Amino acid sequence: MGARSMTDQRRKSRAAWLSVASNTTLVVLKIAAGLLVGSVSILSEAIHSGVDLLASFIAVMAVRASSKPPDERHPFGHGKVESISGTIEALLIFVAGGWIIYEAIHKLLAPEPLQMVHWGVAVMGVSALANAAVSSHLFRVGRDTDSLALIADGWHLRTDVWTSLGVALGMLAISVGGWLAPNLDLTWVDPVIAIVVALMILKAAYDLTGQSSRDLVDTSLPADEEELIKRHIRSQHQVLGFHHLRTRKAGDLRFIEFHLMVEAEMTVLESHRITERLMEWIQEHYPKSTITIHVEPCELKCPPHCVAGCVLTDEQRAARRADQGTQTPLGQ
Repeated sequence: MGARSMTDQRRKSRAAWLSVASNTTLVVLKIAAGLLVGSVSILSEAIHSGVDLLASFIAVMAVRASSKPPDERHPFGHGKVESISGTIEALLIFVAGGWIIYEAIHKLLAPEPLQMVHWGVAVMGVSALANAAVSSHLFRVGRDTDSLALIADGWHLRTDVWTSLGVALGMLAISVGGWLAPNLDLTWVDPVIAIVVALMILKAAYDLTGQSSRDLVDTSLPADEEELIKRHIRSQHQVLGFHHLRTRKAGDLRFIEFHLMVEAEMTVLESHRITERLMEWIQEHYPKSTITIHVEPCELKCPPHCVAGCVLTDEQRAARRADQGTQTPLGQ
Protein backbone atom coordinates (compact mmCIF):
# COMPACT_ATOMS: atom_id res chain seq x y z
CA MET A 1 0.00 0.00 0.00
CA GLY A 2 1.44 3.39 -1.04
CA ALA A 3 2.08 6.31 1.31
CA ARG A 4 -0.96 8.19 -0.04
CA SER A 5 -3.22 5.17 0.41
CA MET A 6 -2.05 4.72 3.99
CA THR A 7 -2.64 8.40 4.75
CA ASP A 8 -6.12 8.23 3.21
CA GLN A 9 -6.90 5.12 5.23
CA ARG A 10 -5.90 6.80 8.49
CA ARG A 11 -8.00 9.88 7.68
CA LYS A 12 -11.01 7.70 6.84
CA SER A 13 -10.65 5.66 10.03
CA ARG A 14 -10.33 8.74 12.27
CA ALA A 15 -13.34 10.39 10.63
CA ALA A 16 -15.45 7.25 11.06
CA TRP A 17 -14.56 6.94 14.76
CA LEU A 18 -15.29 10.64 15.30
CA SER A 19 -18.79 10.01 13.97
CA VAL A 20 -19.22 7.07 16.36
CA ALA A 21 -18.18 9.16 19.37
CA SER A 22 -20.42 12.09 18.39
CA ASN A 23 -23.49 9.93 17.77
CA THR A 24 -23.05 7.98 21.02
CA THR A 25 -23.09 11.22 23.01
CA LEU A 26 -26.11 12.61 21.15
CA VAL A 27 -28.16 9.43 21.52
CA VAL A 28 -27.76 9.57 25.30
CA LEU A 29 -28.61 13.29 25.46
CA LYS A 30 -31.68 12.97 23.22
CA ILE A 31 -33.13 9.96 25.05
CA ALA A 32 -32.75 11.78 28.36
CA ALA A 33 -34.30 14.98 26.98
CA GLY A 34 -37.13 13.12 25.23
CA LEU A 35 -38.13 11.27 28.41
CA LEU A 36 -37.78 14.41 30.52
CA VAL A 37 -39.89 16.57 28.20
CA GLY A 38 -42.26 13.81 27.09
CA SER A 39 -41.73 14.71 23.43
CA VAL A 40 -42.19 12.20 20.62
CA SER A 41 -40.29 14.47 18.23
CA ILE A 42 -37.22 14.48 20.51
CA LEU A 43 -37.47 10.71 20.98
CA SER A 44 -37.77 10.37 17.20
CA GLU A 45 -34.56 12.35 16.95
CA ALA A 46 -32.98 9.96 19.47
CA ILE A 47 -33.97 7.08 17.21
CA HIS A 48 -32.59 8.99 14.25
CA SER A 49 -29.27 9.43 16.06
CA GLY A 50 -29.37 5.76 17.08
CA VAL A 51 -29.62 4.83 13.41
CA ASP A 52 -26.80 7.28 12.73
CA LEU A 53 -24.71 5.53 15.39
CA LEU A 54 -25.36 2.13 13.82
CA ALA A 55 -24.50 3.63 10.42
CA SER A 56 -21.27 5.00 11.86
CA PHE A 57 -20.26 1.55 13.08
CA ILE A 58 -21.08 0.16 9.64
CA ALA A 59 -18.94 2.90 8.09
CA VAL A 60 -16.03 1.99 10.40
CA MET A 61 -16.25 -1.67 9.35
CA ALA A 62 -16.70 -0.79 5.67
CA VAL A 63 -13.70 1.55 5.65
CA ARG A 64 -11.58 -1.14 7.29
CA ALA A 65 -12.75 -3.94 4.97
CA SER A 66 -12.54 -1.92 1.74
CA SER A 67 -8.89 -1.03 2.43
CA LYS A 68 -7.80 -4.68 2.21
CA PRO A 69 -5.67 -5.42 -0.85
CA PRO A 70 -6.90 -7.81 -3.58
CA ASP A 71 -6.53 -11.49 -2.77
CA GLU A 72 -7.09 -14.82 -4.52
CA ARG A 73 -10.84 -14.83 -3.89
CA HIS A 74 -11.26 -11.07 -4.47
CA PRO A 75 -8.90 -10.22 -7.37
CA PHE A 76 -10.64 -6.87 -7.95
CA GLY A 77 -10.25 -5.76 -4.34
CA HIS A 78 -12.88 -5.08 -1.66
CA GLY A 79 -14.11 -1.65 -2.76
CA LYS A 80 -17.75 -2.69 -3.10
CA VAL A 81 -17.95 -3.22 0.65
CA GLU A 82 -18.48 0.54 0.93
CA SER A 83 -21.33 0.41 -1.60
CA ILE A 84 -22.94 -2.47 0.32
CA SER A 85 -22.61 -0.51 3.57
CA GLY A 86 -24.31 2.48 1.92
CA THR A 87 -27.25 0.27 0.90
CA ILE A 88 -27.56 -1.16 4.43
CA GLU A 89 -27.48 2.34 5.92
CA ALA A 90 -30.23 3.45 3.53
CA LEU A 91 -32.44 0.51 4.57
CA LEU A 92 -31.90 1.37 8.22
CA ILE A 93 -32.99 4.95 7.56
CA PHE A 94 -36.19 3.70 5.87
CA VAL A 95 -37.01 1.59 8.95
CA ALA A 96 -36.32 4.49 11.33
CA GLY A 97 -38.48 6.87 9.28
CA GLY A 98 -41.41 4.44 9.25
CA TRP A 99 -41.18 3.88 13.00
CA ILE A 100 -41.15 7.62 13.70
CA ILE A 101 -44.29 8.17 11.59
CA TYR A 102 -46.04 5.33 13.44
CA GLU A 103 -45.22 6.82 16.85
CA ALA A 104 -46.14 10.34 15.75
CA ILE A 105 -49.58 9.26 14.53
CA HIS A 106 -50.15 7.50 17.87
CA LYS A 107 -49.19 10.72 19.66
CA LEU A 108 -51.58 12.74 17.49
CA LEU A 109 -54.46 10.44 18.44
CA ALA A 110 -53.54 10.49 22.14
CA PRO A 111 -51.72 13.80 22.84
CA GLU A 112 -49.91 14.41 26.13
CA PRO A 113 -48.71 17.76 27.55
CA LEU A 114 -44.98 18.51 27.37
CA GLN A 115 -42.80 19.33 30.38
CA MET A 116 -39.56 21.35 30.74
CA VAL A 117 -39.52 22.27 27.06
CA HIS A 118 -36.42 24.46 27.43
CA TRP A 119 -34.29 21.34 27.97
CA GLY A 120 -35.51 19.96 24.68
CA VAL A 121 -34.63 23.20 22.86
CA ALA A 122 -31.12 23.20 24.38
CA VAL A 123 -30.35 19.56 23.52
CA MET A 124 -31.63 19.94 19.95
CA GLY A 125 -29.52 23.07 19.48
CA VAL A 126 -26.37 21.29 20.71
CA SER A 127 -27.19 18.34 18.44
CA ALA A 128 -27.55 20.56 15.37
CA LEU A 129 -24.22 22.30 15.99
CA ALA A 130 -22.34 19.05 16.69
CA ASN A 131 -23.73 17.26 13.65
CA ALA A 132 -23.05 20.26 11.39
CA ALA A 133 -19.37 20.16 12.37
CA VAL A 134 -18.96 16.38 12.16
CA SER A 135 -20.90 16.00 8.88
CA SER A 136 -18.80 18.73 7.24
CA HIS A 137 -15.66 16.83 8.27
CA LEU A 138 -17.07 13.54 6.96
CA PHE A 139 -17.97 15.12 3.61
CA ARG A 140 -14.51 16.66 3.30
CA VAL A 141 -12.65 13.43 4.10
CA GLY A 142 -15.11 11.33 2.08
CA ARG A 143 -14.64 13.43 -1.04
CA ASP A 144 -10.87 13.69 -0.60
CA THR A 145 -10.55 9.90 -0.23
CA ASP A 146 -13.49 8.97 -2.53
CA SER A 147 -15.22 7.06 0.29
CA LEU A 148 -18.92 6.37 -0.27
CA ALA A 149 -19.23 5.01 3.29
CA LEU A 150 -18.11 8.32 4.83
CA ILE A 151 -20.21 10.39 2.44
CA ALA A 152 -23.25 8.25 3.32
CA ASP A 153 -22.51 8.72 7.02
CA GLY A 154 -22.16 12.46 6.41
CA TRP A 155 -25.62 12.57 4.83
CA HIS A 156 -27.00 10.80 7.89
CA LEU A 157 -25.66 13.56 10.13
CA ARG A 158 -26.50 16.43 7.76
CA THR A 159 -30.14 15.30 7.74
CA ASP A 160 -29.96 15.26 11.54
CA VAL A 161 -28.86 18.92 11.52
CA TRP A 162 -32.06 20.10 9.84
CA THR A 163 -34.36 17.78 11.74
CA SER A 164 -32.83 18.83 15.07
CA LEU A 165 -33.31 22.49 14.17
CA GLY A 166 -36.91 21.74 13.18
CA VAL A 167 -37.60 20.04 16.50
CA ALA A 168 -35.92 22.88 18.42
CA LEU A 169 -38.04 25.49 16.63
CA GLY A 170 -41.16 23.40 17.29
CA MET A 171 -40.32 23.15 21.00
CA LEU A 172 -39.68 26.90 21.07
CA ALA A 173 -43.03 27.60 19.38
CA ILE A 174 -44.84 25.42 21.92
CA SER A 175 -43.07 27.16 24.80
CA VAL A 176 -43.72 30.69 23.52
CA GLY A 177 -47.29 29.83 22.50
CA GLY A 178 -48.04 28.39 25.93
CA TRP A 179 -46.70 31.56 27.55
CA LEU A 180 -48.63 33.96 25.27
CA ALA A 181 -51.83 31.93 25.13
CA PRO A 182 -52.05 29.48 28.08
CA ASN A 183 -55.42 28.11 26.93
CA LEU A 184 -54.20 27.33 23.39
CA ASP A 185 -53.63 23.61 22.76
CA LEU A 186 -50.36 23.18 20.86
CA THR A 187 -49.68 19.53 21.71
CA TRP A 188 -50.31 18.60 18.05
CA VAL A 189 -47.20 20.56 16.97
CA ASP A 190 -44.82 17.97 18.45
CA PRO A 191 -46.04 14.89 16.49
CA VAL A 192 -46.45 16.94 13.30
CA ILE A 193 -42.80 17.98 13.55
CA ALA A 194 -41.88 14.33 14.10
CA ILE A 195 -43.68 13.38 10.87
CA VAL A 196 -41.85 16.13 8.96
CA VAL A 197 -38.57 14.81 10.42
CA ALA A 198 -39.48 11.31 9.25
CA LEU A 199 -40.26 12.46 5.71
CA MET A 200 -36.88 14.20 5.51
CA ILE A 201 -35.22 11.02 6.74
CA LEU A 202 -37.01 8.94 4.09
CA LYS A 203 -35.91 11.37 1.37
CA ALA A 204 -32.28 11.00 2.47
CA ALA A 205 -32.67 7.21 2.45
CA TYR A 206 -34.05 7.29 -1.10
CA ASP A 207 -31.14 9.41 -2.37
CA LEU A 208 -28.58 7.21 -0.62
CA THR A 209 -30.13 4.05 -2.06
CA GLY A 210 -29.71 5.41 -5.58
CA GLN A 211 -26.10 6.42 -4.97
CA SER A 212 -25.02 3.07 -3.51
CA SER A 213 -26.95 0.94 -6.01
CA ARG A 214 -25.22 2.62 -8.96
CA ASP A 215 -21.88 1.20 -7.82
CA LEU A 216 -23.35 -2.21 -7.05
CA VAL A 217 -24.72 -2.62 -10.59
CA ASP A 218 -21.49 -1.34 -12.19
CA THR A 219 -22.80 1.95 -13.56
CA SER A 220 -20.24 3.82 -15.69
CA LEU A 221 -18.12 6.60 -14.22
CA PRO A 222 -19.66 10.10 -14.35
CA ALA A 223 -19.88 11.57 -17.86
CA ASP A 224 -17.34 14.32 -17.10
CA GLU A 225 -14.74 11.76 -15.98
CA GLU A 226 -15.26 9.60 -19.07
CA GLU A 227 -15.08 12.64 -21.35
CA LEU A 228 -11.78 13.73 -19.79
CA ILE A 229 -10.33 10.25 -20.41
CA LYS A 230 -11.57 10.26 -24.03
CA ARG A 231 -10.03 13.66 -24.72
CA HIS A 232 -6.67 12.56 -23.36
CA ILE A 233 -6.67 9.36 -25.42
CA ARG A 234 -7.37 11.33 -28.61
CA SER A 235 -4.59 13.81 -27.77
CA GLN A 236 -1.87 11.14 -27.74
CA HIS A 237 0.68 11.19 -30.56
CA GLN A 238 0.47 8.09 -32.82
CA VAL A 239 -2.95 7.10 -31.50
CA LEU A 240 -5.49 6.72 -34.30
CA GLY A 241 -8.52 6.15 -32.10
CA PHE A 242 -10.19 3.95 -29.50
CA HIS A 243 -13.39 2.02 -28.96
CA HIS A 244 -15.31 -0.01 -26.37
CA LEU A 245 -14.44 2.25 -23.44
CA ARG A 246 -15.94 0.62 -20.35
CA THR A 247 -15.73 2.01 -16.83
CA ARG A 248 -17.11 1.19 -13.40
CA LYS A 249 -16.49 1.95 -9.77
CA ALA A 250 -16.28 -0.07 -6.55
CA GLY A 251 -15.90 2.08 -3.44
CA ASP A 252 -12.90 4.32 -4.11
CA LEU A 253 -11.59 1.98 -6.84
CA ARG A 254 -12.09 2.73 -10.54
CA PHE A 255 -11.87 0.16 -13.33
CA ILE A 256 -11.19 1.47 -16.84
CA GLU A 257 -10.70 -0.55 -20.02
CA PHE A 258 -10.68 0.24 -23.74
CA HIS A 259 -9.29 -0.82 -27.13
CA LEU A 260 -6.59 1.44 -28.57
CA MET A 261 -6.08 1.78 -32.35
CA VAL A 262 -2.53 2.36 -33.65
CA GLU A 263 -0.67 2.07 -36.96
CA ALA A 264 -0.55 -1.53 -38.18
CA GLU A 265 3.22 -1.27 -38.66
CA MET A 266 3.92 -0.04 -35.12
CA THR A 267 6.18 -2.24 -33.01
CA VAL A 268 5.08 -3.85 -29.77
CA LEU A 269 7.56 -1.70 -27.87
CA GLU A 270 6.20 1.55 -29.34
CA SER A 271 2.59 0.62 -28.60
CA HIS A 272 3.54 -0.45 -25.07
CA ARG A 273 5.12 2.95 -24.40
CA ILE A 274 1.91 4.67 -25.53
CA THR A 275 -0.19 2.55 -23.15
CA GLU A 276 2.23 3.29 -20.31
CA ARG A 277 1.85 7.05 -20.86
CA LEU A 278 -1.93 6.72 -20.89
CA MET A 279 -1.98 4.61 -17.74
CA GLU A 280 0.33 7.02 -15.89
CA TRP A 281 -1.92 9.96 -16.77
CA ILE A 282 -5.09 8.16 -15.69
CA GLN A 283 -3.47 7.04 -12.43
CA GLU A 284 -2.34 10.60 -11.74
CA HIS A 285 -5.84 12.03 -12.23
CA TYR A 286 -7.77 9.07 -10.79
CA PRO A 287 -5.68 7.24 -8.18
CA LYS A 288 -6.60 3.65 -7.31
CA SER A 289 -7.57 2.94 -10.92
CA THR A 290 -7.15 -0.46 -12.54
CA ILE A 291 -6.60 0.09 -16.27
CA THR A 292 -6.73 -2.48 -19.07
CA ILE A 293 -5.76 -1.39 -22.60
CA HIS A 294 -6.04 -3.72 -25.60
CA VAL A 295 -3.90 -2.51 -28.51
CA GLU A 296 -5.22 -3.16 -32.05
CA PRO A 297 -3.72 -2.42 -35.46
CA CYS A 298 -5.75 -0.06 -37.61
CA GLU A 299 -6.52 -1.89 -40.86
CA LEU A 300 -8.82 0.87 -42.16
CA LYS A 301 -11.87 -1.39 -42.15
CA CYS A 302 -13.60 1.26 -40.03
CA PRO A 303 -16.65 -0.41 -38.44
CA PRO A 304 -19.04 2.09 -36.77
CA HIS A 305 -17.63 1.58 -33.26
CA CYS A 306 -14.15 2.46 -34.56
CA VAL A 307 -15.33 5.51 -36.48
CA ALA A 308 -16.96 6.90 -33.30
CA GLY A 309 -13.60 7.07 -31.51
CA CYS A 310 -11.37 7.74 -34.51
CA VAL A 311 -9.14 10.83 -34.51
CA LEU A 312 -9.01 10.86 -38.33
CA THR A 313 -11.53 12.67 -40.50
CA ASP A 314 -13.46 10.92 -43.28
CA GLU A 315 -11.11 12.52 -45.81
CA GLN A 316 -8.00 11.34 -43.97
CA ARG A 317 -9.32 7.78 -43.79
CA ALA A 318 -10.17 7.85 -47.48
CA ALA A 319 -6.70 9.17 -48.34
CA ARG A 320 -5.06 6.41 -46.33
CA ARG A 321 -7.12 3.80 -48.15
CA ALA A 322 -6.09 5.26 -51.46
CA ASP A 323 -2.44 5.14 -50.44
CA GLN A 324 -2.77 1.49 -49.40
CA GLY A 325 -4.97 0.51 -52.31
CA THR A 326 -7.77 -0.41 -49.90
CA GLN A 327 -11.27 -0.30 -51.34
CA THR A 328 -13.23 -1.26 -48.19
CA PRO A 329 -16.15 1.20 -47.87
CA LEU A 330 -16.71 3.11 -44.63
CA GLY A 331 -18.88 1.45 -42.02
CA GLN A 332 -18.03 -2.14 -42.96
